[in-house]
Amino acid sequence: MNPIGIMVDSLRLGVRDGLKKAKELGADGVQIYAVSGEMDPANLSSGARKELKDYIASLGLEISALCGDLGGHGFQDATVNAEKIEKSKRILDLAVELGTKVVTTHIGVVPEQTNDPIYETMHRACEELGVYAKSLDAYFAIETGPEPAAHLKSFLDSLSTNGVSVNFDPANMVMVTGDDPVQGIITLKDYIVHTHVKDGVRLRQVDPREVYGSLGYKPMSHEQIAEDATSGLYYRELALGEGHVDFARYFQTLRDIGYKGYLTIEREVGEQPEKDIASAIAFIRKYQ
Repeated sequence: MNPIGIMVDSLRLGVRDGLKKAKELGADGVQIYAVSGEMDPANLSSGARKELKDYIASLGLEISALCGDLGGHGFQDATVNAEKIEKSKRILDLAVELGTKVVTTHIGVVPEQTNDPIYETMHRACEELGVYAKSLDAYFAIETGPEPAAHLKSFLDSLSTNGVSVNFDPANMVMVTGDDPVQGIITLKDYIVHTHVKDGVRLRQVDPREVYGSLGYKPMSHEQIAEDATSGLYYRELALGEGHVDFARYFQTLRDIGYKGYLTIEREVGEQPEKDIASAIAFIRKYQ
């Protein structure tokens, strides 16, 4: 049985109350945003880190991953990459201190052509991040969705280590690229280190750059993604089992490739997140 996680921020309760609620709901672990506010590495002293780790352990939880998504244009803009890479490294340091080896992130949409200057900029950034992660026996995990799985695999294959790997989100693939998540698991099987459990439906075709941001397009905004997932023109995030992710095949294929890691529930929309997440836990357990 894969452990079940909850994205604490999906509960909209703050970190400490969210941790307690995750335990009440029966989660095994949690994923936490560590980009700003109280979880920004710059705001957590060594003592505060130890206290937080001990508190999470006292609840009988563990951290499945930290979310280190810095938004904007990902790692496409060479003029800001030095700062973003440095902050990403500090988030990974925090993750390792708190007992997890995974930091999930969006890197921006990978261009199709390898000689595209944006591709080359992203490649340099990911190579540096991957080498650093590997030195800590850890991973930066790119979230699926902005590009088809086959193209993401070719990008990952071109890096010198698997320190940059994959956080597999089936709903993003269904909602934006129209890619098949089950085939995506098979394609990316050597890189999957963390997963999200989320469902959705694609309403009409959309350029992924309009959703996830790209140089020349608006920067990525989680708030805008959530708004579009609620009432936008192109896709909807739905409760598990109500969208187009074939979860019977999805979970079976994860088992087939030997994935032992977390199934972490992310809920970016809806007015009753606690109820939705409780239902999601029950939904996942039907397949275990």
